Amino acid sequence: MKIGIIGAGKIGGNLTRRLAQLGHEVFVANSRGPQSLKDLARETGAKAVTPKEAARQGEVVIVTIPEKNIPSLPDDLFAEAPKNAVIVDTGNYYPQRDGYIADIESGTTESRWVSQQLGRPVVKAFNNIYAQHLLERGKPRGARDRIALPVSGDDARAKQIVIKLLDELGFDGVDAGGLDESWKQQPGSPVYATDFDADGVRRALSQASPERPAGFRAASAPK
Repeated sequence: MKIGIIGAGKIGGNLTRRLAQLGHEVFVANSRGPQSLKDLARETGAKAVTPKEAARQGEVVIVTIPEKNIPSLPDDLFAEAPKNAVIVDTGNYYPQRDGYIADIESGTTESRWVSQQLGRPVVKAFNNIYAQHLLERGKPRGARDRIALPVSGDDARAKQIVIKLLDELGFDGVDAGGLDESWKQQPGSPVYATDFDADGVRRALSQASPERPAGFRAASAPK
């Protein structure tokens, strides 16, 4: 499968490593240009490209950059992307890093906001696992204590494609509902950064509250 990855930080870099290792054709991009990714490309065999090229090439396109940088992506990022491309958002809103994002603070789920900025439907996944665990803790299907990850989105086909990728990476995928329910896996929720198995993820999702914890809300709106 052709997979575009926009963002080469900890999550993006480790997804590049693992997905290329599995034999996928990976196109990786960041804001600093392909030349800055030559070491990662050499290490993994991935192709270092621009964000627009990663979006154009990918059957699956993983957007894994800070929320504050989403509006800085090109307006026509997906203009040449396949209409049926699966767009995955791994992001989390951290006000200490991202500043005050009014729509999220007023109740729009993080990935709904990302979808609105990108102008494409998205699937929320990979947002509740540590990058190093993503790299190192995958296990074969059926293994005891296999880590499970929640997957939220409005398109059943897109979610199943992401869940299949998770399985290849060594993780169980748990359908966590529609995109407007993705608050159940946002920072501060019971499933966030926990490494639960599938039963544990389902239990944690059922215990989630839509109230964003104080540590994950901005103290006040900018003046």
